[in-house]
Amino acid sequence: MTTLISYLHYQQRINDFLTAKLESLAVNDPKLLEAMRYGLLIGGKRMRPYLAYITGEAISASLDDIDAIAGALECIHAYSLLHDDLPAMDDDDLRRGKPTCHKAFDEATAILAGDALQTLAFDILANHNFSSTKNASKSQIQVKLFQLLVRASGYQGMCGGQALDLAATNKVIPLSELETLHSLKTGALLEASVIMPTICSERITNEHKVFLSEYAQRVGLAYQVQDDIIDLTSTEAELGKPVGSDLAANKSTYPALLGLEGAQDKAENLLQQALQALARLPYNTQSLADFATFIVKRRH
Repeated sequence: MTTLISYLHYQQRINDFLTAKLESLAVNDPKLLEAMRYGLLIGGKRMRPYLAYITGEAISASLDDIDAIAGALECIHAYSLLHDDLPAMDDDDLRRGKPTCHKAFDEATAILAGDALQTLAFDILANHNFSSTKNASKSQIQVKLFQLLVRASGYQGMCGGQALDLAATNKVIPLSELETLHSLKTGALLEASVIMPTICSERITNEHKVFLSEYAQRVGLAYQVQDDIIDLTSTEAELGKPVGSDLAANKSTYPALLGLEGAQDKAENLLQQALQALARLPYNTQSLADFATFIVKRRH
């Protein structure tokens, strides 16, 4: 298994940042705040924050600025999981080996906790003291970050992808539609994890942003292909939720459309395309390359 350099360091860094943000909130409703904490801090690999940090490192962005980007991304991701687990969506009882938020609390509280985490993401960006660059003021940087996060998380990104996912349940959809679905549902937020840090760097060029975007798109799709493979090949202990949940929900998956070996080949091809995009950049992108390899080789 590929070792992710500084992974534990950045995982602890973002956990500390998010914990501090929650602790800074006034306690208006203790139950709701506890549900927010449960949804945000009970675990998680922190892949999106880690991707933001190592991208920031590569392009010489301030890690203090990346804290806010990573925190906002993880709040959006956490809110989406709280809502995805609800009976009206994926109807899951377990998340990360623990009861889902609506099981630990109740459905109304889980919905509100997701809503509150979504708004917390934008609160973090709105109130962070970003470093100005030679090309942009703090407020210009914030507006651009808002635009990127809205696009990645809303109708044109994650939410739109989830709607397509729900519509595809109990259907066999073509591979092209499955790729569109996942490029929105999963890939958009992963791509934002790479592109948002570029707004905080004076070193990056527009051409380099294109290569980073290509890398992120390939990694985002590979992430979902590997998720589908893992859903068939891992154990419940490894996953922290029942194995074969997508199969049980009668959803189209890459192994279902391509066969297990075909899906594995696709994940490997996407990995090679991501690495080729990185090879065109003049930065030290070893951590980004390791991340892509990790995504395709992971078991959970």
